[in-house]
Amino acid sequence: MVGYEEFVKKVYKLTGIDLSLYKEKQMKRRLESLIANKKFKSYDEYYNALLTDKVLYDEFLDYITINVTEFFRNPNQWEILEKDLLPTIVKKGFRVWSAACSTGEEPYSVAMLLTKFIDLKDVTIIATDIDIRALEKAKKGIYSVDAVSKIPYPEYVKKFFKKIDEKYYQISEEIRKAVRFEKHDLLKDEYPKNIDLLICRNVLIYFNDIAKDKVYRKFYESLNEDGIFFVGSTEQIILPYRYNFEPVRTFFYKKISFQK
Repeated sequence: MVGYEEFVKKVYKLTGIDLSLYKEKQMKRRLESLIANKKFKSYDEYYNALLTDKVLYDEFLDYITINVTEFFRNPNQWEILEKDLLPTIVKKGFRVWSAACSTGEEPYSVAMLLTKFIDLKDVTIIATDIDIRALEKAKKGIYSVDAVSKIPYPEYVKKFFKKIDEKYYQISEEIRKAVRFEKHDLLKDEYPKNIDLLICRNVLIYFNDIAKDKVYRKFYESLNEDGIFFVGSTEQIILPYRYNFEPVRTFFYKKISFQK
């Protein structure tokens, strides 16, 4: 009988995703709820079904990669970025990394915001995620009317979105071309370098302390001197100075040099 630990090992071999680096109680609870909802009686039975049922397998990947996002999530934080931080750091050659970007709402949000400060041709926006299907959706830039209706800036909707039909909008080619989407696993792949603004929100809350510590240290190495790290609304860094980050505003941290 396959238990949780054996299931995690098998999933790693099958998908390359290491669930042992996620918080065990949280992930175990999510998985057992998923297995019960799909009417399977054990990890064993569910795993065997994953091997033969592509729809079930795709649903499983969606579930464990936690693709939850929206445009300008927590708008007050984006206002701080716009009014207090971007004016002091935006420059020609500005480099942004949206890590664990899911279906693209976040990197497209920052692209739209940057149009207020700089020509997007002078900016590099890298958007990464572990889920290839989410990235394919992101590249198309097609979003539901409901998703677009939640954007708190009507001028962006008018300027950067075109209604395709009664159900969907597509974001403009100008914004789509500004973002480069790539597959990336935060827990094992090389990180982009020379980043001025790093956005990783509502992801690290699912990682265990060992994985989180590793990611914070690698984020530090990714950032340029004085680079800004933008985190999610439940992810304030405890003792940020141990990673050589200093808070500049709530949910925003600046890279600092090692003190000798």
